Amino acid sequence: MKILAATLAVVLLSAASNSAFRPPPAVAVRRRFNLSPLKSSIIADEEVDCIVIGSGIGGLSCAGLLAATGRTVKVLEKHYEIGGCAHEFYMDLNGKTVPSASIKNLSERKDLFHFEAGPSLYSGLSDERSPNPLKHIFQMIEEEPEWITYDQWGAFLPEAPEGYQMSIGAENFLKILRTYGGEEAVEDWEMLAKSLRPMASGIKGIPHAAIRSDAGIFLTVGAKYPKSFYNVLRYAPAFSESFDLDELGLKSEFLRNYLDMLAFLLQGLPANQTLKVVMAFMVDDFFKENAVMDFPKGGSGALMGALARGVTKRKGCSVDISTAVDEVIIENNRAIGVRLAKSGKIIRAKEAVISNADLTNTFNFVPEGVSPNFDEERKKFLGNTNNPKDGSVPYCKSFMHLHLGVKSELIPEDAPPQWTVVQDWSKGIEFIGNVVVVSVGSKLDQSMAPPGYHVIHAYTAGNEPYEDWEQFEHLMDDAAARDKDEAYQAFKNARAQPIWDAIQKRAPAVTKESVTVEKVATPLTHARFLSRHRGNYGLAIPPGDEGFSFPGVTTPIEGYYRCGDSTTSGIGVPATASSGALCANSIMSVWEQLELNSKIKMPIGYGQGPFSN
Repeated sequence: MKILAATLAVVLLSAASNSAFRPPPAVAVRRRFNLSPLKSSIIADEEVDCIVIGSGIGGLSCAGLLAATGRTVKVLEKHYEIGGCAHEFYMDLNGKTVPSASIKNLSERKDLFHFEAGPSLYSGLSDERSPNPLKHIFQMIEEEPEWITYDQWGAFLPEAPEGYQMSIGAENFLKILRTYGGEEAVEDWEMLAKSLRPMASGIKGIPHAAIRSDAGIFLTVGAKYPKSFYNVLRYAPAFSESFDLDELGLKSEFLRNYLDMLAFLLQGLPANQTLKVVMAFMVDDFFKENAVMDFPKGGSGALMGALARGVTKRKGCSVDISTAVDEVIIENNRAIGVRLAKSGKIIRAKEAVISNADLTNTFNFVPEGVSPNFDEERKKFLGNTNNPKDGSVPYCKSFMHLHLGVKSELIPEDAPPQWTVVQDWSKGIEFIGNVVVVSVGSKLDQSMAPPGYHVIHAYTAGNEPYEDWEQFEHLMDDAAARDKDEAYQAFKNARAQPIWDAIQKRAPAVTKESVTVEKVATPLTHARFLSRHRGNYGLAIPPGDEGFSFPGVTTPIEGYYRCGDSTTSGIGVPATASSGALCANSIMSVWEQLELNSKIKMPIGYGQGPFSN
């Protein structure tokens, strides 16, 4: 949950310099009533206040918050399942995909495998009071899944080839450091914690849903969380610094490698390309008492379902699946609606069109030549070819996923629900197949698999380069051709092998011959099903990059916004939830935001002020 810290500092400092800490004079007026009247010859088939393109965590968070203010919101999702990169899909015992829309009642789900296509690791969500921004979204929209907590984790590292399994938390982490890194690792860790925890205490005291990009931030943050507000200003220069292991004086190779792995799992970048404040947030988490991991009962599908209910329970609001957008309609440099891809239907937006698509599609929705400033931004990020080797914005590498349905007896009863495997530190954390995460969701919630079975979701953590798959792009839309192409099948199997190896570290009986259902997802799968350019999982912009900075939630086009992993917050569950809140806050008035923010329950004593809960 390491997110938005640098953005917060930039917003605070920018607002401070522009307003000289004066209260915002006109934020009481709801912005949608300040817009100039729509004057368009285009006849709309439907009209709502706001349209959100895409139903990822960022899109549904934004939509739910806007719907909670009384706006009419329509979410348009191209896929037949909601959730974007965090969606869940279902398969029967014969390996046939079963769309959730065709499942008539809950009893039908018990005989299906629930496969998670995205995150499996969650924390800070079961506590009533938490700094996790996704928790705050749930509190504000008054919808939430049921949480299952656990504290067992397994790992197979070069120093621990036979693996270890223990509870998470500060005490056990010190045992790991002492066992595999010696006293040097413990001493380095204590030095690091002493250095970074004061910074974390500031950023963790501010709910990211309170942040906005105008002077209203002095009411939503400054007045409510003055201690943390002060700390952010105090440490502001450090918020843009990278986590330089050499500069911090870390000598322990084991600790350096371990921090590299954690940063990569959380942000998709190694430690030296991760913000120092992000790592400070993580370090502070290790000292949390009674630390547990969280898992949504029903898997990621239940998590996304709760976010969707935050929209659909409101009058005039909806979440539409299998509904692709062809174009965002612009008039006089203002987004006024969208045109759907198949039907050509036009839906008008009185206030805002929000893209929760990736950066490429967010640009592609708007034809070139409509907005010179938007075209200039498009050119800056995408260049001529939208390929990093030609100078476009850098993208995070893609994933390989292995989804398996297996008989229960194939997984040892004492196996943890999740384990991580690192093959070789010397190859680098980003090396192909070097880091694998294995999650057995049905160990935590048996309803995710048919009776007598388990469901496995294992994946390489953002270390699969798309360029290796370019040779097969011609097969992307032809399943029959892919099945027949021997070179493609051989390449896919080779890239999936490290995942099989990682599963067998703890469950050696799980083999290709023993599984009931097997589904392999490649970067081409993500590009095709999730409409992700080059199968990316967000932008790989390191701190201090001189060529690029993350796009904000606003665009040069009035009324056209964006949220998700291609915006300021970056990748990860809390980050994308934060982006949705920041985007919604850019649309609603400060007073509407304050009303919603009053439902947030922060940990007692976190940056409290005279107007805080």
